[in-house]
Amino acid sequence: MAEIATIARPYAEALFQACGQDAAGTALWLDGLAAVAADAQLLQYADSPKVTPQQVFDLIAGVLKNPLPTAGQNFLRTVIDNGRLAALPEIAAQFRALKNARQGSFDATVYSAFAIEPSALADLSAVLEKRFARKLNLQVQLQPELIGGIRVVVGDEVLDTSVKARLEQMKVALTA
Repeated sequence: MAEIATIARPYAEALFQACGQDAAGTALWLDGLAAVAADAQLLQYADSPKVTPQQVFDLIAGVLKNPLPTAGQNFLRTVIDNGRLAALPEIAAQFRALKNARQGSFDATVYSAFAIEPSALADLSAVLEKRFARKLNLQVQLQPELIGGIRVVVGDEVLDTSVKARLEQMKVALTA
């Protein structure tokens, strides 16, 4: 993994410097590229000697939900031409870290058994920012196996208030 992180760093830093004040917009299309590039079949297709870089570009651009801006197209072409498509997820992660450092915020993933309404998410965000004492960028992922409650991951800190975690605690207490 260290090798991919080393490969991704110059790309993330160059893209961060080039995007200027539009880091949020750049992060959106970069996350889309990273999600597509994480597919193993796409990477296998891109590694085929019979496939041209233009074919790989056209495939990726065609799969994306939103069309890439000119800067995104140029960046994707550079990554494909240099054979660094597999590093795109790590490039996106390092770009997000640079963006968050500039904004003084942190990424937080909220795992929930059920969908969270926007108003409830705003309230939850305020409570979590107070609890973790920092500005958070919340991302919600559904995990039905939690049964109820939420599990929040901010960096290496975890706040688990899920029903599943409470049942596990009760199990440990009863078997001890």
